[in-house]
Amino acid sequence: MLNTSEVERLDAEAVNSAKVRQPLYAPRKKIFPKRASGTFRRFKWLVMLVTLGIYYLTPWLRWDRGPHAPDQAVLVDLANRRFYFFFIEIWPQEFFFVAGLLVMAGIGLFLITSTVGRAWCGYACPQTVWVDLFLVVERWAEGERNARIKLDKSPWTLNKVTRRTAKHVIWLLIAVLTGGAWIFYFADAPTLLVDVVTGRAAPVAYITVAVLTATTYVFGGLMREQVCTYMCPWPRIQAAMLDENSLTVTYNDWRGEPRSRHAKKAAAAGEVVGDCVDCNACVAVCPMGIDIRDGQQLECITCALCIDACDSVMDKIGKERGLISYATLSDYNANMSIATAGGTSALDPRRVRDEEGGRLVDGLAHFHPAKIFRARTFIYFGAWALAGLIMLYALLSRDRLEVNVLHDRNPQFVTLSDGSIRNGFTVKLLNMIPEPRVIFLSLEGLPGGLMSANGIDQPEGRSLAVPVEPDRLRTLKVFVRQPAAHVEGTAQSFRFVVEDKASFETDTYVATFNAPEASQ
Repeated sequence: MLNTSEVERLDAEAVNSAKVRQPLYAPRKKIFPKRASGTFRRFKWLVMLVTLGIYYLTPWLRWDRGPHAPDQAVLVDLANRRFYFFFIEIWPQEFFFVAGLLVMAGIGLFLITSTVGRAWCGYACPQTVWVDLFLVVERWAEGERNARIKLDKSPWTLNKVTRRTAKHVIWLLIAVLTGGAWIFYFADAPTLLVDVVTGRAAPVAYITVAVLTATTYVFGGLMREQVCTYMCPWPRIQAAMLDENSLTVTYNDWRGEPRSRHAKKAAAAGEVVGDCVDCNACVAVCPMGIDIRDGQQLECITCALCIDACDSVMDKIGKERGLISYATLSDYNANMSIATAGGTSALDPRRVRDEEGGRLVDGLAHFHPAKIFRARTFIYFGAWALAGLIMLYALLSRDRLEVNVLHDRNPQFVTLSDGSIRNGFTVKLLNMIPEPRVIFLSLEGLPGGLMSANGIDQPEGRSLAVPVEPDRLRTLKVFVRQPAAHVEGTAQSFRFVVEDKASFETDTYVATFNAPEASQ
């Protein structure tokens, strides 16, 4: 039974109207979004809880790596040039793993956008999450939408000053906690917390907290939707990612138009009327200040709060949900074709209902999950999975023991008193695990060659046992000597071989032994 008397009509205007674009430098019009309730709003609460929990709590998680490595689960150790992520340890020369993660993030963003539109923007983007959090504080301090509008227009009284001060103080507290949480990723969190509180932390820690406090407060509390509209490039890039089978938040005007605030009277008078009762609920809940009924707009972050608002109205008036819904352009066009008789006449929502004007006809196109599985989806997913598999293979097969050798340039060789030739090398042994090791450094090739090393109290020979501290690089000055009778040319190739007999890890470096012409 159509009963629009139960529907609250809101005095809401689309601040960022697609019909009338404001000049670029027009002053910002404040948006006072109404609190929505429904499936998508609950999902946004869940995402906000999870993402904020991950951000604030991750630095406090512990991971036992033994006595020779930090026990913070996620740590960017700039002092020692390490990145720890639970059981994974990344060294500076392995930065390609970080580059690979960025590639996967980019491809993943393309995949998500091409299938479900700007879902990242609407649910998981940090700007969206912190704006949602700030709006919770604003509603607590100043009340719901109408109360906030009234307070904003009222003169400055003690009540207004108190409420505004409380709101901004809590915003600043959240911003400080945001900046504080960030610096804990770069040092041992409990230790750094004590240092920050007692004033013993490095100046860069306080500077970082101050910068992130300012940006969080300004972006999340003061600029809000302007960050998404003017600062973020993604609204403009996303157009290239969408096609006719991409899901976007859509106002189905094929069943909603023409809209009427007096639908019952209009229907009684025989007028054509759609399901939209022009209550503006979708406008009132929009955090971006748009009217989804104007069509697709770059400001829309597809948070779907307008769907929740419209569905609640449809429930009240006894209509099917989905006047605003996630839909694809192909489905929308198919349904619009029915409502316009194949484009031969004006839109008539009666064509999408049965003869009694009751339920929607069966021939309408509706979203089905199978529709998002198309060539583009598989290509993006394949590229994303390939990048992930390559990184996983590289991670599982990487060596934790490396050797690097630098030949002395001056002199390149020395002739000893017995006629033998000696070359000097700087050998760097890299132990990439958080445990001490004894690395065996050996010669392969170079007939008759023997070596010794400064700081290693072992006799000259073909192999040396070198202790290396955990997670450290040890540099050795190594001298390789070859008797004159075995010298075969001015330049001979041979190999330095390093081996950890406990783990059977090995690495090899091909070096050159130089000799004078006269020694041949």
